[in-house]
Amino acid sequence: MSKLLVVLFVNVFTLVAFAAPIDHKRLTNVDQEPGSWLSHGRNYAEDRHSPLTQITPDNVSQLGLVWYFDTQTTRGLEASPLVIDGHMYFTTSWSQVFALDARSGELLWQYDPQVPRAWGVNACCDVVNRGVAAWGDAVYVGTLDGRLVALDRQDGRVLWQTLTIDADKPYTITGAPRVVNGQVIIGNGGAEYGVRGYVSAYDAASGELSWRFYTVPGKPTEPYESPAMAMAAQTWTGDVYWQVGGGGTVWDSMAYDAELNLLYIGVGNGSPWNRWVRSPGGGDNLFLSSIVALHADTGEYAWHYQTTPGDTWDYTATQHMILAELEIRGKTRKVIMQAPKNGFFYVLDRITGELLSADKYVPVTWASHVDLESGRPVETANADHSDSEQNTAPAAFGGHNWQPMAFNPNTGLVYIPAMQAVQPFTTDQNFTPLSGGHWNLGQGEPVGKGGVSGIPRDMVMSIVKRLMRGRLIAWDPLAGEARWQVEHDNLWNGGLLSTESGLLFQGTGDRRLVAYDAADGDLLWSSPTGTGVVAPPVTYSIDSEQYIAVLAGWGGVGGLSLPQTMQSNGTSRLLVYKLGANLPTPVNEPAQLTLLQEPPANDVSSASITRGEDLYLQHCMRCHGGLVGEGGVVQDLRYISPGSHEIFDQIVLGGIYAPLGMVSFSDVLDEDDVEDIHAFVLDAAHDTWAQQQESDWWRDSKLWLYDHLGELAAWILAPE
Repeated sequence: MSKLLVVLFVNVFTLVAFAAPIDHKRLTNVDQEPGSWLSHGRNYAEDRHSPLTQITPDNVSQLGLVWYFDTQTTRGLEASPLVIDGHMYFTTSWSQVFALDARSGELLWQYDPQVPRAWGVNACCDVVNRGVAAWGDAVYVGTLDGRLVALDRQDGRVLWQTLTIDADKPYTITGAPRVVNGQVIIGNGGAEYGVRGYVSAYDAASGELSWRFYTVPGKPTEPYESPAMAMAAQTWTGDVYWQVGGGGTVWDSMAYDAELNLLYIGVGNGSPWNRWVRSPGGGDNLFLSSIVALHADTGEYAWHYQTTPGDTWDYTATQHMILAELEIRGKTRKVIMQAPKNGFFYVLDRITGELLSADKYVPVTWASHVDLESGRPVETANADHSDSEQNTAPAAFGGHNWQPMAFNPNTGLVYIPAMQAVQPFTTDQNFTPLSGGHWNLGQGEPVGKGGVSGIPRDMVMSIVKRLMRGRLIAWDPLAGEARWQVEHDNLWNGGLLSTESGLLFQGTGDRRLVAYDAADGDLLWSSPTGTGVVAPPVTYSIDSEQYIAVLAGWGGVGGLSLPQTMQSNGTSRLLVYKLGANLPTPVNEPAQLTLLQEPPANDVSSASITRGEDLYLQHCMRCHGGLVGEGGVVQDLRYISPGSHEIFDQIVLGGIYAPLGMVSFSDVLDEDDVEDIHAFVLDAAHDTWAQQQESDWWRDSKLWLYDHLGELAAWILAPE
């Protein structure tokens, strides 16, 4: 009888709590309801550290799958689920929203914004979405095609929606909104394609625009929108930047200090990427690659710190930012911490923007160090690729990408899902802006150039795997050094979750969810996930039981463009765990791609194949991968059907698959171009067919040789 009363009390309490709206008090006092996950990073500080302690280093081995939910997609999943009053809210690919019972996984409602599939061509890094925000009785989602939508939390009804972009420009939204003082904050993406960045605030009740802060200046002959833009305009030169857009999109990270009422935004790369093309007379190009502090109620500029002045490598500062209080030289400082793409870990005073420290957390070749007095990086000769190619570290993927870090105040460590990679950069001396849907990088060679023509693809794969390594770094922000680190087999891995009990959770690219000891990195528990994980886990508690939840869905820019080793089995899911559960994990080993018959004849010149490779890398690789490894998220073109080979030109130029997302490229390619691209694809397919016909002994022997040659090549090319 007593148990029945307890259950009845809990259910009644949940109903009453659900009637209570999400407001400023709840969002600033999240530790008073530790079982919830009310906002993107759990709290406004975005530290992703949970007070829950039921799951510990001593009992984590008893963790098991309790339920899972198939998300009806095979594309990448990057969201952080929110858990509010027993209900869970999360997003999947194409900006779809799901609401589940957080105890059982029962579907409560779902919302599909019906994003036109053709809009996916404007998404540099997969058709992903990183989650919703909550305020009042609503949840808010930004859609890939630039809308901000308010949904009723109880039934998913659309309360209002507004277009946040110029629909004639190739903007996208993949980031999660934040809500501050009743205003929904949302940025956008698209800098690779040619847009001007900004962040906007909308009234949470009505959807009316409250304020907008532009991150880069517009056309010089037009009035400046703010004193900040007048200041920024002094750091740009030439005509290209405003014609292309300038970039500076705010596509992911934000944090908020309620006491200071300051909103911190991370600003992205330039459009074009290349500084010598974008701003040929020099200049820092504010506010590219910057942390900018804004007054939250008005969007007015407070201060900024630029991590990479005049960025030319896609070294965005949109990576996760964490607010904390640290004792530095005997004084407690309110700080903001970030590990942006450029390879340096920054600690700033978040009141003033003063640089307190900047240390390399991965190998860096473009700068020797950051001068603490001026706050500026000291560039090396490797930074200058205006006339000749430079192999530079980090690569454009960055030392750290969007996957969130976590901060444990007990260990004092920031946990970074880091990467080590090198990339060749050159300058396009004859840059011409391209229309929407096409990259405007200003690079002399396509990103990823280094080619496979004349080099066995298995050897390319071996080199790439060694040059591109992922690792988990436990970073001491006071000492400016790593305390411990874990090497991963894959470059592309998931975000982090820290708990008060001393655990650290991370999903991996090799299809696992892993728990580490936060103090020393010891592996304590691991469970298969069926597909590579890039999203961060969250934790919550209901009826005195703690759960761990993670979205498992291989994708993002790594899932699209990197050589794969079968990271996905084609099914993306939400997986939820608790102590004592033992539901079998729905894992089917990914099927290896196989050519069932010899590809069509390819009687063309080697020059055609080489030219086709260049065109493929420029226009196709960002979705279809580099034609090495085992394919990515989107169709590996080596394995298309004979019928698709016959209508290759109709697909690429005619756009007959546009409703499925494969739009026409007739505005930038002609019939000769497509013929050469097809020749390159066929050449890769024939190589793969030939490999399939080899005996196991010969195949294994070649792989052994390529593996060792790749190891040697990677050692020669690796950054210091």
